[in-house]
Amino acid sequence: MAKILLIDDDPDVRTVLRATLQRQGYEVETASGRDEAFAKLQQAKPALIMMDVLLSGADGRELCREIKAAERTKNIPVIMFSGHPGAALKFETYGANDFISKPFNTEDLLAKLSRQMGTVK
Repeated sequence: MAKILLIDDDPDVRTVLRATLQRQGYEVETASGRDEAFAKLQQAKPALIMMDVLLSGADGRELCREIKAAERTKNIPVIMFSGHPGAALKFETYGANDFISKPFNTEDLLAKLSRQMGTVK
C-alpha cells in the first residue's frame, strides 16, 4: 500500500482527503505544517507528498523547495494544491511535480496521483 504524506493546515481538508485516499487503498499520514511535516519525513519516506500552497506560518512553495533540496526527499513526487486563482502558475519553479485546484475533482486527483507514482488505480 503506497503511503502519502498530506500537508494542510485545514483539519477539514485533511479529514476529507484522508478518507478519500484511504478508500482508494492509500495509506495516509497527515501534517498541519512545516515542522510536523519534516518530523513525519524523518520517520518514514512516503511514495508521494500532497500539500497546500498556503499554510499557516509557512509558505507551501518554500516547503516544497526545502523538500526537493534535501537528498533524502528530493525524488519524492510533490503535488501542490490551492483554491487561490493563479496558484497553478509556474508550480514547477518551486519543485512541485503537479498541481490540482481546490475544490478537488476526485477523478482528476486520483489520475494525478497514479501518474506521479507510476501506478494505475
